[in-house]
Amino acid sequence: MQRAMRILSTALLLSVAVAATALAQGQSAPFTLSDSGRGYATLSEALNAIGDGQGTIIVAPGTYRQCAVQQGGVVTIRAAKPGTAIFDGVPCEGKGALVARGRATTVDGIVFQNIRVPDGNGAGIRLEKGDLTVTNSLFRNSEEGILTGDYAGGRVSIDKSTFRKLGRCDRDLDCAHGIYIGRLASLSVTNSRFDEGNGGHYLKTRTPRVTITGNSFDDSAGHLTNYMIDLSNGATGTISGNEMVQGKDKDNWSAFITVAPEGRENSSAGLVIDGNRAGFVPGLERGSTFVANFTDDAVRIGRNQLAPSMKVSDRR
Repeated sequence: MQRAMRILSTALLLSVAVAATALAQGQSAPFTLSDSGRGYATLSEALNAIGDGQGTIIVAPGTYRQCAVQQGGVVTIRAAKPGTAIFDGVPCEGKGALVARGRATTVDGIVFQNIRVPDGNGAGIRLEKGDLTVTNSLFRNSEEGILTGDYAGGRVSIDKSTFRKLGRCDRDLDCAHGIYIGRLASLSVTNSRFDEGNGGHYLKTRTPRVTITGNSFDDSAGHLTNYMIDLSNGATGTISGNEMVQGKDKDNWSAFITVAPEGRENSSAGLVIDGNRAGFVPGLERGSTFVANFTDDAVRIGRNQLAPSMKVSDRR
């Protein structure tokens, strides 16, 4: 419970900071390279200045109706004050507010919101190459929080971040999700919060290795949502210390966690699911399954605290 409160407190503090900076501050060069101190009018200009090198961009408080594409290099994009640098409503290349195809990308303390595109996959961050690290950031009111492609290697690490009012399953298009990580090497999501989903899964990944620990999945205000965690093609690793609450308005309430529902590409033998808490909003009882395994792999389901009406696992 203390862990859940810490996650909630982080989300609330971030929301307060965001609300306090609803408009841009009117600075002419709000994107500053930390090593040189030189400022730029747009994030794209700052990224181009780094090129295929390495650098950190400090973003001044403000609401920025612009987007950017990172073409190379090892880049950190950091808010001068967490929660006060907001990228609002403008996607690049019909993909996302930040399209990342460098060697590595770190995003720290940034807010991405209101991103929508014709194919229904408008993301705060669209990762197409390299590694991605996200900390203390907020993704909200968009079709997708983070979306990646499929490519060899590639590690995604997310910590202390919030994913709110994301996802969709409409317009006869493929669903979008809070987080959708493709066939990369690994995914780590820790100490983060997912809530108020608008469709799809809260967390969907095709990576063969996962670490999903210490997170809060609050579906109490969700709308036509599906699974909390979808390991689409199976995975090994750890899912532990997470708090999960399923709401009433579900498109699919049959399971909280699924293992390889879209076909087994990766072994899930030895996947550890332990020390989680899962249940329903007050007044709701369902025969949902905590872990739905679509393979014969021996998933290690330890001691989890589940609502009385829930089934621990089943083979599908």
